[in-house]
Amino acid sequence: MVHAASTLLISLSPPPPPVPNPLRLPAHSCGKPAYLPNVSRVVGGEDARPHSWPWQVSLQYDKSGVWAHTCGGTLIASGWVLTAAHCIRSARSRTGRRPPLRGSAFVTAARVFAALLPFSSNDIALVKLAEPVTLSDTIQPACLPPADSFPAGKGAGPWPRVTFPALLLSAANGPIADTLQQALLPVVDHQTCTQRDWWGSQVKDTMVCAGGDGVVSGCNGDSGGPLNCQEKNIWEVHGIVSFGSGWKCNTSKKPTVFTRVSAFIPWITEVSLSSLHSWSWFLE
Repeated sequence: MVHAASTLLISLSPPPPPVPNPLRLPAHSCGKPAYLPNVSRVVGGEDARPHSWPWQVSLQYDKSGVWAHTCGGTLIASGWVLTAAHCIRSARSRTGRRPPLRGSAFVTAARVFAALLPFSSNDIALVKLAEPVTLSDTIQPACLPPADSFPAGKGAGPWPRVTFPALLLSAANGPIADTLQQALLPVVDHQTCTQRDWWGSQVKDTMVCAGGDGVVSGCNGDSGGPLNCQEKNIWEVHGIVSFGSGWKCNTSKKPTVFTRVSAFIPWITEVSLSSLHSWSWFLE
């Protein structure tokens, strides 16, 4: 008896197109300012070279009909801003420079995504812009670091120095500078920063410390801004200003504490693709 060979018919549907990752940028399209920062001689805070930090964002709120700076942020793609969760309120973002000068852009925040509570160890938020900004020589995104990476040389001496642009580098409750400031800060290794006479248990594994030399630090108005580290001529945002000494901003052994961005790369990717598993809300 001859048995006919069985035939299995399989209907193949074309695979769905891949979902583009809005944060996956072409090589060398992030972290390379057209106007190079002048950071070689910085000891304390000083005026930044115009447009040299093209991803620096000012989050502003309506204060009696006038938009006022409240926090910093980092443009990481044309439609996304990275900031601290404790900064978020109904605000609009401004990229470029704080004064209304050429090269800036005003954009409105459409939706906010914050990492799961508690904010004390997850002080990070993503702001989805109502419309993407137009990238130019003066408005560019910063690069994100590899997941779970640390600023180069962390834990080894001498401590590396990272660049910290901000709108305020003055005494607590002092006036906010009209011009973007910048400073080099020494990275403090985790073991040192968690010592009892430093920050102790307040510093978590999801954080990185910089400063603490009593010379220069972050201060009021700097929250949410970036800690920039240069890796192979590319600037990566390794930190988000989270907290510091409220008594005196440049207190010795009280460095500025930053949310470590590399600890949240999976969350950032997930939010940008699916917006799931996050506390989110719309801004009016």
